[in-house]
Amino acid sequence: MNTVGVGTVPESIGTHQKALRINLDKAVYGTFAEIGAGQEVARWFFRVGGASGTIAKTISAYDMQVSDAIYGKCERYVGRQRLLTMLDHEYGLLLERLREQRGESTRFFAFAETAAAQGYIHRDECHGWMGVRFQSEPGAEPSQILLHVRMVDKENLPQQEALGIVGVNLLYGAIYHTREPETIIQSLIDSLTPERIEVDMIKFSGPAYAALDNRLMSLQLVQRGLTRAAMFTANGEVVNAAETLYKKPILVERGSFRPVTKVTLDMLHCAQAQFVQEPGVEGEETLVLMEMTLKNLADGGAIDHRDFLDRVDILSTLGKTVMVSNYAEFHRLASYLFRYTKKKIGIVMGVPTLREIFDEKYYADLEGGILESFGRMFKNDLKLYVYPQQEQKNGALITAGNMRVAPHLSHLFAYLHENRYIEALRDIDEKCLPILSRSALAKIKSGDASWEEMVPAEVSAIIKERRLLGYQPQA
Repeated sequence: MNTVGVGTVPESIGTHQKALRINLDKAVYGTFAEIGAGQEVARWFFRVGGASGTIAKTISAYDMQVSDAIYGKCERYVGRQRLLTMLDHEYGLLLERLREQRGESTRFFAFAETAAAQGYIHRDECHGWMGVRFQSEPGAEPSQILLHVRMVDKENLPQQEALGIVGVNLLYGAIYHTREPETIIQSLIDSLTPERIEVDMIKFSGPAYAALDNRLMSLQLVQRGLTRAAMFTANGEVVNAAETLYKKPILVERGSFRPVTKVTLDMLHCAQAQFVQEPGVEGEETLVLMEMTLKNLADGGAIDHRDFLDRVDILSTLGKTVMVSNYAEFHRLASYLFRYTKKKIGIVMGVPTLREIFDEKYYADLEGGILESFGRMFKNDLKLYVYPQQEQKNGALITAGNMRVAPHLSHLFAYLHENRYIEALRDIDEKCLPILSRSALAKIKSGDASWEEMVPAEVSAIIKERRLLGYQPQA
């Protein structure tokens, strides 16, 4: 498993104590640059006393022209690129001015934040980027942690407070738990809750994290409840959902992908062929997501990080963007995606999953039951694309057109099918129908070479080359 070091999570201390400890640490010194929601992080260090021991400079370039004059022009002032420019400028300036005088005994850092909080005019999504570039020891090349947050509080002052607390937690973690990334993540919302602020992206880089796999850190965000979903591209780059999903038609295939089989890709191929012809999608750039839920990953027990990376590596070989989520119910997944786009969303599934969606036991927590769930799921422009199932006993083909549901739900099912909210996939490759992923996995582990006929050639190659999913070559 690619990780740096897993430390035990220490007993949490308050924001005041964290800021004061940093202020009293003579070996730590740096700059704070904050745009968009006040000097919320720097203010903690002034408030607790002893700030002269920590702060070389604070700056808040609110005016766009002033900001451009310092950091250069940019398209988005609340974005990753602006954050990186701020860190480049402030860290470079800090070293230029102070390295000769105190570089042998000081761990320098630059903290930056750019945020869009609730305002008199601004009433959109409230979010921010923050990061810290820091030395793990005096004179070392810097390492860096970037993160993106969503502010859930409805009013400006609580949002500012939450930003300040997260910023202190981030800097404290970088300084005192440098080589314990899981501890840093765990402590990011100390003194807060996910109902106030969500951390939906984090990226570690630099020499302190040379052996770290950021995809595992994305998984940690979801596992530890800091966010409900995280994403990364085929090349392993962690991405912010808002930027990736923004105003795009989205096609999602949920699965365990253990392994990806020919059925997996046939489902997606057929769904794409129908999706791109939908009104509002034709001619648009479609984003395809392969989604795994925590339930998909747990497989009845704890999540195996090596197994998780095996699956992601297989999807990466196929050039797929991956989303890890904690949205067991499809209506919650739909709400999440429609937070960022009003374009059409398609969800690809097989008949067995469609049957589960019509099982009322999954909606006991909703006052309106299955009707409330479907109302939430289909209230925007969403469609389910359903791949058929071949009965093993008699070879009968069950499709979205002839599937049976409970008698009292038959009119609901008929309404959704007739109005094309649920649509059967066409032009499927019938040779794929007998393939089951669990059967392919069992054969991989048992050494039965017939599994290779059940998966795409690229998948077979990477499984054998890297010995993924328990594969062992025959002696």
